Amino acid sequence: MASLWDDLDSLVNSPSSFEATTGERGTIKPKADFDAGDDAVALRKAIEGLGTKDKVLIDILTHRSSAQRQLICEAYLGATGRTLVEDLKGDTSGDFEDLLVALVTPPAAYDCHEVMRAMEGAGTKDSVLIEIFASRSNQQIKALTDVYLEETEKMLTLDLKSEISGDFSNALLLLAEGKRDDNTAVDADKAKEDAKTLYDAGEKKWGTDETKFVDILCNRSIPQLRQTLVEYKNISGKTLQHSIEGEMSGELEELLVAIVKCVKSVPAFFAERLYESMKGGGTDESTLNRIMVGRSEIDMLDIRAEFKKLYEYSLHSAIESDCRGKWEKSLLKMCGGDDD
Repeated sequence: MASLWDDLDSLVNSPSSFEATTGERGTIKPKADFDAGDDAVALRKAIEGLGTKDKVLIDILTHRSSAQRQLICEAYLGATGRTLVEDLKGDTSGDFEDLLVALVTPPAAYDCHEVMRAMEGAGTKDSVLIEIFASRSNQQIKALTDVYLEETEKMLTLDLKSEISGDFSNALLLLAEGKRDDNTAVDADKAKEDAKTLYDAGEKKWGTDETKFVDILCNRSIPQLRQTLVEYKNISGKTLQHSIEGEMSGELEELLVAIVKCVKSVPAFFAERLYESMKGGGTDESTLNRIMVGRSEIDMLDIRAEFKKLYEYSLHSAIESDCRGKWEKSLLKMCGGDDD
């Protein structure tokens, strides 16, 4: 297995998927000669006919961009008086239903709903919150929190504060504000200063000053943090990830490591999350759906490449061996190809 997280070569000049936009490295592209009305009619026939025609649902919804799927939803509502989400929930079930509903939900609303689900019931699902807030751009976080306010009439940060505590809470709330510095210029002297601050707050002293790690990792720009990782390795002789793993524990460790991984490579971070969702005896279906839907128009091609590099088999073959039926067929369409 490749050891990507230890490799700092060419890190500073590598492109960031925080900056990737829809359409650049995705597997789902906008359909040419698109007609929302025609698609709405086809979906209506597939749903209302005797036995839902799953192939039609899959072929349409996995071959249209998110913006096109929203136009289909509008056309479907106009033609039937019902929402497509309602009808999909009524005529499909299980993981297949969850995937199709995710596909017809606007990205910001889907992120918001995943955060809401993570906060529901006894015990917050911290790993979901960590994945979302560590990997999303300021713009994506702002859109997510706007949807939350619109749907609940509450501030997400206030609700999060009641669910989590300690340094983990401080770090996650900083990320949830969506105010990370987005300056693309790198200050080399500042990177050296921050690297020394991190070293002094962790490896160099007895006990760890977590607040310094939180302040730097949750506020500095991604390009600035890339340079800081290089300077840290120069000062300490080990990677910042190794230092965090040795000095901290629990949710704070998981969050700060996730930030470091995303600074290095968002596609590799998601490749690892996909692998974890499918390894062992059970499948984490919600994580698999969330990443496949959320990244299908952004960087799925890069995620596939990183998955193959890290695990020496393709994401396509992992899905084939771990998933079944129409859910598997849908995921494979979104994966977009086999790299084996």
